[in-house]
Amino acid sequence: MITTDICIIGAGPVGLFAVFEAGLLKMRCHLIDYLPQVGGQLSEIYPQKPIYDIPGYPEIKAQDLVDNLMDQIKPFKPTFTLGERVDHLAKQEDGSFMVTTNDKTKVHAQVIVIAGGLGVFEPRKPALENLDHFEGNGVTYMVKNPETFRNKKVMLAGGGDSALDWAIYLSNVAERVTLVHRNETFRGAPDSAAKVYDLANNGKIDLILSANLKELGGNGKLKSVKLEGKSKEEITIDTDYLIPLFGLSPKLGPIADWGLNIDRNAIEVDTRDYSTGVDRIFAIGDINTYPGKLKLILCGFHEAAIMMHAAFKYVYPDQKLSFKYTTVNGVNSF
Repeated sequence: MITTDICIIGAGPVGLFAVFEAGLLKMRCHLIDYLPQVGGQLSEIYPQKPIYDIPGYPEIKAQDLVDNLMDQIKPFKPTFTLGERVDHLAKQEDGSFMVTTNDKTKVHAQVIVIAGGLGVFEPRKPALENLDHFEGNGVTYMVKNPETFRNKKVMLAGGGDSALDWAIYLSNVAERVTLVHRNETFRGAPDSAAKVYDLANNGKIDLILSANLKELGGNGKLKSVKLEGKSKEEITIDTDYLIPLFGLSPKLGPIADWGLNIDRNAIEVDTRDYSTGVDRIFAIGDINTYPGKLKLILCGFHEAAIMMHAAFKYVYPDQKLSFKYTTVNGVNSF
């Protein structure tokens, strides 16, 4: 079990900056995110997209902003659980919470901060019969640890950057990599596509274009995938793993069942401290809503600063908050 002062659900830019604001007040943070890396949408969807509304940066790429935020919070030694979804929240007798993820990771915290952006990013799944029977038994939607696929037969499906990048990387890890895409051209970066074509031409991977996933085979564990081509011809490929990489869809997820006030898939908050109406639970960033709400990263930063001062009383109930400018307080590690 992990014990911390504040559990932040969501490791996007607003969740990361919240760690900094908590650290200034000597509060420890643990972050949980369903994505396999920090950064939220910035890292997963548009890492190279320029952002223009971050104070002090006329222009900064999304991934550079995430990297800078990670450097900024390093002195406060946050801990992370990535690639897992928060499934259950249980209030304890003393008012604190026990958080449990889908992989049974448990986090005990005095305060919960929901910074989940647009919600949990869940994978878009292929329409295959008995797909759920093979999930966790050969079908997975993300690469949490590439060594899992060492000397295994791996099939990737998709045409975006994730599919291309993992095909390139796993070509040096897996016994055999097969990349399947329903179109003849890729959506991902041209440089990555060129590398994939080179690998295929040199016999390092199998590349199958203009084909769709049709049927999964195996008895309890995945053994093969049947593909269907444009002309309805079929081919069966033996494989140990299938990794569909068809993008992500934001959903509110289990948060919707926590007794919070929800308006159009957003959590209503009190703008005095961004509390949710449930004691010790706060919501910041794009996941919340209130009159005049602007879904901007810089607004989420402001919300993080205000709410951490409100959270202080739960972490240190016997202390009086005495906070001056950061130039006076300094940034010290724990």
